[in-house]
Amino acid sequence: MKNIFYLFFLLIPSLLVSAQDFSKNLATAKTSYGSGDLENARFAMQQAMNDIDMAIGREVLKLLPAKMDAMTSNAKNDNVTANTGLTGVLIHRDYGTGAKTCNLDIMGNSPLVASLNAILAIPFMGNSGDGTQKIIKVDGYKGILQKTVDSETNKTDYTLQIPLNSTLLTLAVPNSTEAEVTKLAGTIPVQQIAKMVQ
Repeated sequence: MKNIFYLFFLLIPSLLVSAQDFSKNLATAKTSYGSGDLENARFAMQQAMNDIDMAIGREVLKLLPAKMDAMTSNAKNDNVTANTGLTGVLIHRDYGTGAKTCNLDIMGNSPLVASLNAILAIPFMGNSGDGTQKIIKVDGYKGILQKTVDSETNKTDYTLQIPLNSTLLTLAVPNSTEAEVTKLAGTIPVQQIAKMVQ
């Protein structure tokens, strides 16, 4: 219960920005439900939920670090979208320019979460014998670190995926080392993000 009040308190400023749309969608849902137009009531409720997802997404963006190591975030590329289909909110931020970059994506209601949780539950499945995949912990949460080597350029890319309930946090770092990726991941406030997206 305490978490709900905390989340509501954090979301108030963001909800005020889109309060008109939220209130309008909620009123439409109530009116449509009262008149028996259940299809329109459902649509209006989905739109209201999208408004909440967008507000949560904007708050999560505020939690993300402005810099990861020497890479500064590219604020102009920040993006939050809501989708009533398979996924909920989609949050994107990228860092750096030129040869050194990374992407951080957070996807609500990700269809990959169930399969990742199964892999994380059985350690021998998560740690491959060839060193291309291993389980690591970031801020108390288990994730799968995957290594990919480009056969033509011989460059090594890493992708870290951390399931947070039904949300998937993905950090993609091209042309990097495991130590670099682990250091970058350590700057992400995973626990705070998990609380926001629950």
